[in-house]
Amino acid sequence: MSEVVCEDLIKIYKIGKVEVVALRGLNLRVDRGEFRAIVGPSGSGKTTLLNIIGGITKPTAGRVYVDDVDITNLPEKNLVAYRRKKVGFVFQFFNLVPTLTALENVELPMVLAGIPREQRRNRAIELLKIVGLEGRMHHKPSELSGGEQQRVAIAAALANDPPLILADEPTGELDSVTGLQIAELFKKLHTELNKTVIIVTHDASIAKLADRISRIADGIIVETFIPAEIKEAAKVEFSIHEKVTELENKKLEITKEIERLKKDLSSGRITPDEFVERYARLKDKLEEIEKELRSLRV
Repeated sequence: MSEVVCEDLIKIYKIGKVEVVALRGLNLRVDRGEFRAIVGPSGSGKTTLLNIIGGITKPTAGRVYVDDVDITNLPEKNLVAYRRKKVGFVFQFFNLVPTLTALENVELPMVLAGIPREQRRNRAIELLKIVGLEGRMHHKPSELSGGEQQRVAIAAALANDPPLILADEPTGELDSVTGLQIAELFKKLHTELNKTVIIVTHDASIAKLADRISRIADGIIVETFIPAEIKEAAKVEFSIHEKVTELENKKLEITKEIERLKKDLSSGRITPDEFVERYARLKDKLEEIEKELRSLRV
């Protein structure tokens, strides 16, 4: 379990001559063993915050302490060790290697960490059992459903037994039922494996599973409350406007993914069969998004 403390975080991105302020003096404290949800509209700074805590992005100013260690000014060598040993990442897009089986994908972080083959194989099998995929461990990502792929990604994030799990919209590419199952899996891992979990989500039903919920707006944490207070938290509204923005962003990401897929086919990195399988899945997701947008009268 890890304790995370963010103090006066500022992050400014420079795009040409334009400065974009993503975080504006943000403060946050997540206790050891806590399951914290971060909610807020698109562009509010959620992903930037997670990337800074994970050691992927450096803040422009401010400090992040993980277990009393200031990670903001660590040398790159130490940051690599921090990301490899202390943090498990789970993303919206599953980031699995398409040519490897589920078992091999879970083993991969342990290969990079230099863990002996037999030890990492046993560990990977154990983790796939924990996430409910003992019967699918020899399947490649193209042979797995979206929910199954995310379970593999979660197992991979746990491979090196990190005390801190960071999840950025891990259910964003899944239907509501599967998404809730994945969220409940995070809750189980948090409880049974004693992990500190920070999850970014726009889904209120998933946020309610957390111990506490923090709402971010315009680059700062504006309030933190327990799930039982979510109805009274008038400012926490997953409004139609915000939902449309999220859906439009999903459409854009899937469109980009389709273009990458076409390039992979052209370059021979994937087979025609793999292309057809993955392309059909992405098109189905696009159709689901379009249907949901129509239901919102957009």
